[in-house]
Amino acid sequence: MNIRLTTDGRVVNATLNDSAAARDFASLLPLTLELSDFHETERIADLPRRLATAGAPASADPEAGDVAFYAPWGNLAIYYRDAPRADGVVILGRLADGGAEVLATAGRVTIER
Repeated sequence: MNIRLTTDGRVVNATLNDSAAARDFASLLPLTLELSDFHETERIADLPRRLATAGAPASADPEAGDVAFYAPWGNLAIYYRDAPRADGVVILGRLADGGAEVLATAGRVTIER
């Protein structure tokens, strides 16, 4: 499924994978979220509810451009740098080329189908 993230008038396209967690995330759209920086690697925001993660891998190796759910905290993570393998990270999809750079400093983002 294709989604669009808009911040400061700039649009970034992304594609969600076909996982149950990604479909659950899509069911929340549209969303407007306030992003904050985490470890100079990712932009994070709280979601209105936790996503269903049944059947998801227990960990992932996030890369710049990944859109993910961090199950232990229940937040969305948009990676603008590669990160080490982490338990509880569920990859939901991927930003289009150049999207990670646009979102690296984003504050408010609107995400829609």
